[in-house]
Amino acid sequence: MLSDKVKELIKKSRIVSFAAWEEKYPDSAIAIFQEADDRGEYLSDEAIEQLKAIAPNCQDSLEQAKILRDNVNTIVSQARGEILATYPQITEPGGGLYPPVRAEACWRDFWHFLRCISYGIALQCVEYTSPEGLGYMKELYQELQVPLDAMVLGLENLKFYSLKQFATEQQASLAPYFNHLIGEMKQF
Repeated sequence: MLSDKVKELIKKSRIVSFAAWEEKYPDSAIAIFQEADDRGEYLSDEAIEQLKAIAPNCQDSLEQAKILRDNVNTIVSQARGEILATYPQITEPGGGLYPPVRAEACWRDFWHFLRCISYGIALQCVEYTSPEGLGYMKELYQELQVPLDAMVLGLENLKFYSLKQFATEQQASLAPYFNHLIGEMKQF
């Protein structure tokens, strides 16, 4: 059972901020992202098409975000496999992701981390995180004693398996979006 403090921290630990986007994109584009973020969802095909009309300079990056969305379950599964291979006891009694509900929360976080990264990619904003939201997430992870070394390894593997979805020449331009969140999490 989660404490009231943990429940409150979960609500506040929204890691995406659209503030930096307001100078580059119209309110209608930001509203599409805000709505998807409020629902905790990846951009739908309809939203992507709307955004292509609003921000035609983002055609390619919106398609890249769609590739991540369409492959998220495979990517997260591969990252999870790397964590379990590196830390085989992590889901066993006494491990940092035990009981199974803790492990499921971790894999769900990876799904959401990739969602947030895809937002940054979609509108070409490397600095897509909210310092305040990340602060609450840090506090939440400390409260829950989340194994941060495993989380960072998971993020690094999200990056590795996500970039494998793209041609070599695209990988260098996409890596900074992953590196941004990895760098933030390493400060936890």
